[in-house]
Amino acid sequence: MNRRIVLAAAGGLLAATTAAAQTPRIRASEIDGHLRFLSSDLLEGRAPATRGGRLATEYIASQLRAAGVEPGVNGGYFQQVPIDIVGADPASIRVQTGGRSAGTLRYPEDVVVWAGSASEASAANAEIVFVGYGSKAPEYRWDDFKGMDLRGKVLMVLVNDAPASAAEPDLFGGRAMTYYGRWTYKFEEAERQGAAGMLIVHTSEQAGYPWHTVVGSWAKEQRMLPRDANLPAPLGFRGWITDSAATAVLRGAGMDLADLRRRAESRDFRPVATGVTLNVGFRNTVQHLQSENVVGVVRGSDRALADQYVSYSAHWDHLGIGPAVRGDSIYNGASDNASGVADLLAIARAAAQGPRTKRSQLFVFVTAEESGLLGSEFFARNPTVPVASIVANLNVDGGNVLGTTTNFSVLGENKSTLGASLAGMVRGRGWRLTPDDHPERGHFYRSDHFSFAKAGVPAVSIGAGNAFEGRPAGWGAEQEEDYNAHRYHQPSDEYRADWDLRGAVQLSELVLDFGAMLANAATLPDWSRDAEFRRPAASRE
Repeated sequence: MNRRIVLAAAGGLLAATTAAAQTPRIRASEIDGHLRFLSSDLLEGRAPATRGGRLATEYIASQLRAAGVEPGVNGGYFQQVPIDIVGADPASIRVQTGGRSAGTLRYPEDVVVWAGSASEASAANAEIVFVGYGSKAPEYRWDDFKGMDLRGKVLMVLVNDAPASAAEPDLFGGRAMTYYGRWTYKFEEAERQGAAGMLIVHTSEQAGYPWHTVVGSWAKEQRMLPRDANLPAPLGFRGWITDSAATAVLRGAGMDLADLRRRAESRDFRPVATGVTLNVGFRNTVQHLQSENVVGVVRGSDRALADQYVSYSAHWDHLGIGPAVRGDSIYNGASDNASGVADLLAIARAAAQGPRTKRSQLFVFVTAEESGLLGSEFFARNPTVPVASIVANLNVDGGNVLGTTTNFSVLGENKSTLGASLAGMVRGRGWRLTPDDHPERGHFYRSDHFSFAKAGVPAVSIGAGNAFEGRPAGWGAEQEEDYNAHRYHQPSDEYRADWDLRGAVQLSELVLDFGAMLANAATLPDWSRDAEFRRPAASRE
């Protein structure tokens, strides 16, 4: 062959190899394509066990297959998750004081209630007992119930934890919410107390979201897992009540909610019988259906380590079709969480096509997060691989659609060694981790990594921080507050063509690299010494 031709061919091969090496592992256009489809009106808000939800799961599975990610569930991609769908129609919610009518509570302006289980009817006709923060926490020497018999009562409870004080700055985690402050815990504890129902008093500041988010989330069909027969009897109803409505109800009985709040901040607090009777009754429509977790795996290359897994999670569901807001009833969930799913699909594709890690990588797209982490809870109880073999969980709930950042937020940063490991990685890239801006809102307990944590798996949720490149200080915090006030769990959480997905690429590549580092590491992540989810030593070996 002519020497000139040989040199030209060699030069072309070198150029092609260099270009391939410089090709981004994850592209903004890739994430954009996933995001546009998953948040389109065609999917009708991606509610579990609906046509739109099934379209979403079929799309995710097809993308995993196309990327070379292997099926993760007995030769397929779908883990069937039983879902009970319960629709309630609260006709009237009456209040009586001293045996006389004190009026009705308006639904959903004053109160939102729903069934406590998948039963044909929900009812309670019982006295309201104010139980402070509704916490029974031996490690903090705190008991709001004091042994009072609350069977058959309707409990009124404050949202969040009892506040810390100068004398006890670390009480209930200090500023950070503990699981005792989470609404799921409060309902669980009410069942253990044998209550007939519970109303949580809502304030936007303490809950971390406005009343219209409560309406959008709960004034509709509810999804729940089939009830475990070993659990206590379910509540007749669950619900939220506005601060103003609760104040008015108690005022009618000669009580001051502000005074009760102050009393509830003390260990000496005892439940307060109000003398107010709440009468609630409504029929339910019950459907026993199924939804799906979508699971894929990229097998590890090391024969000794391939049976260990770094897991990644993102929830594909949103709220479906709900109450109309300004004429729009499709809750598209573009940011929450089509963006996270789009990121995770890109991460899975890059993991499958890149160098194989020593440990396997497990990709879990879960259902029914918006209904109380149901899909991830089901997976943690019924894992497709032994849960003890899952060495870490990295969760993405809300991808970054606002541009590149110099910092990242990690939920659970201090609960395990994952936080320090990730901090070292980002520091080497000139970035930093920042603490949660609002630890009082309990974000750690509000997404799917928490289900893995409860099963003993060190887990974090990784997202963008608030220091955006090219933006003034404070801009990121302003965007977050604007989203929470105007788009979170609203039909207005829609795809926008002007989103800056360079931040999505940045976040995705960070999660990809961190997962690969964990999958190749010589040592396993571990919980902090005082972490409530720490596995016994024998199960970590």
